Amino acid sequence: MKFSLQANDPLSKARAGTVTTAHGEIQTPIFMPVGTAGTVKAVHQRELKDDIDAKIILGNTYHLYLRPGLETLEQAGGLHKFIGWDRPILTDSGGYQVYSLSKVRKIKEEGVTFHSHIDGSKHLFTPEYAMDIQRTIGADIIMAFDECTPYPCDYTYAAQSIKMTHRWLKRCCERFDTTEPKYGFDQTLFPIVQGSVYKDLRIKSAEFIASMGREGNAIGGLSVGEPAEEMYAMTEVVCDILPVEKPRYLMGVGTPINILENIALGVDMFDCVMPTRNARNGMLFTRNGIINIRNKKWENDFSPLDAESDLHADQVTSKAYLRHLVHSKEMLGAQIATLHNLHFYLWLVKQAREKIIAGEFYEWKNKMVKILGNKL
Repeated sequence: MKFSLQANDPLSKARAGTVTTAHGEIQTPIFMPVGTAGTVKAVHQRELKDDIDAKIILGNTYHLYLRPGLETLEQAGGLHKFIGWDRPILTDSGGYQVYSLSKVRKIKEEGVTFHSHIDGSKHLFTPEYAMDIQRTIGADIIMAFDECTPYPCDYTYAAQSIKMTHRWLKRCCERFDTTEPKYGFDQTLFPIVQGSVYKDLRIKSAEFIASMGREGNAIGGLSVGEPAEEMYAMTEVVCDILPVEKPRYLMGVGTPINILENIALGVDMFDCVMPTRNARNGMLFTRNGIINIRNKKWENDFSPLDAESDLHADQVTSKAYLRHLVHSKEMLGAQIATLHNLHFYLWLVKQAREKIIAGEFYEWKNKMVKILGNKL
């Protein structure tokens, strides 16, 4: 994997770059749609490419390991071939799912024992096995196995946790560096900075992660319920330490406003289930604010979802029709709303990139942040 910087914003730490992988180029800043179980929910791969122009999508190690399972993925020739996707894929290591399974998991130095949410079967993820699983899935970018601490989190626990995450990272790197990719293309390992909302722990973790010299770095544990101000403060601290010449990925973030504010702090890559999950509940993100399409005010509004958008579904679907579909629990409603939200997120980061290159990002960002939270 290669990363090159094209531009820096003069009034913020925002930057525009290009990540080059075996499956294509990714222009940053970028938003990555989440395809947990080998599918971005309610969206066909052709639409992801042709309508939304997603440059990279996510897969989830925990879910793919349980279903369809490693044997099926390996026989298929990896996740790209299994799902019919020829652009880059990133997989998370399963650490976040392990965090969210707190009632059915046990964390030890060796790794994490957990029970499947599907059938209750018992499994052990070690840092080494997390590397092996992701080798088999075949993502272009794979994540180190870490512990994502909850919020709020006791300082002593957070301090012990980053020490273990760093020990696990060494084991991940050793396993990754002594194994080969399975499908004839290179893979890249990103470590993850942790440390909850404690500045000194974030500094310590960022310094350790930077010292590992990997091709890119991630920031984890900052979309777990903490106030946005704390997220921004920790992101700024970490971005000031992580190397300038490598991409920075803020995991699981967030709202359109979160994304713009974190771009201004120097983040290059984002993912979040928000645009897809909220779409299925009738919440639409637009360049003028947020629409709850379930509201009665849209019942007889026959204007298009977004007349300025170049997305076909935005131009030909009226607000009244989408409201009807969502109220009727028709699958098409979830499909159209998801297409709309993902297209908007990709439009937003593309606009951000253009503004960075033009040297106009900071003023544009401040203007957009005031608008994007409006309830329409």
